[in-house]
Order: sequence, then C-alpha cells, then structure tokens
Amino acid sequence: MKSSVFLIAFLVTLVALSGCIGQGESGDRIVMTNYRGGEVTVYVELAETPDEVTIGLMHRESLDEDAGMLFIFEDEDFRYFWMKNTLIPLDMIFIDSTLTIVDIKKDVQPCEADPCPLYPSADIAMYVLEVNAGFSEKNGIGIGDKVEILS
Repeated sequence: MKSSVFLIAFLVTLVALSGCIGQGESGDRIVMTNYRGGEVTVYVELAETPDEVTIGLMHRESLDEDAGMLFIFEDEDFRYFWMKNTLIPLDMIFIDSTLTIVDIKKDVQPCEADPCPLYPSADIAMYVLEVNAGFSEKNGIGIGDKVEILS
C-alpha cells in the first residue's frame, strides 16, 4: 500500500466555501502530492448541501483537466453514487473520516440506461472527490493514500 500524503489546501474564506466556482478558474484548491513526490492541483467546487450533492456534476459537457467536485457529508457511511444526467466519464475517489482514500471507481462512464447503475464505496466514506476519468491513474493516486485538509 502506498504511504503517500496528499496535501489538500482550501485557500479561501469560509464565506467563499459555500459558493461554487467555474471550471478550474478560481476558488477552492486541492494540492495533492502523489507517492512519486509530484504535486497535482485540482480546483474544486464544493457540494455540501443536499441539493448540491444531488446535482453534482450533472449536465456538464466538459470538466477542465485540473477541476473537480468535492462532496462533503456530515457523517461517515457507505456512499452510493450514480451517473444520472452526467455527460462526462469520471473517477470517484472515496475518502473516510481519517482522510484515507478507501476506494476509487475509475473511468465511470455516463449513464445510458434507465435505471442508472449505482457505484457503492467499498468502505465507509465522508468525502468523495470526482475528477475526470483517468485522473487517478495519471497522477498515481491509490487506495490507502492519506489526505490532509488545511483551512
């Protein structure tokens, strides 16, 4: 198991945390250091409210290479995500309350069937980071990697 530590830095005020940002333009920034020592920056939109979590990345036709969405839950539980009305393939990175990556669903394709399949986390999670498909593979992100959130 990799022992890399991912550094997640939120560099805006608490007021800005409740707002959404454009695709990779400004706002909350996650800086990750992979097991090879390289840094990766992802500009994230936060999904904190039930409505924001429900809508997620639905109806987006594209997502910048350095952009993503961080889903924040109030508790730790098994998480079930789907790709309903999501138009772009994604990697789903599940993170538990100890800030350890517990699962990654790679290259999840847009839903073309009804009902859409569910993608459950392999373990309990408190956060989910959605990024473009292939992101985790390209950047060496793996299960067991640690995440540190600084505010």
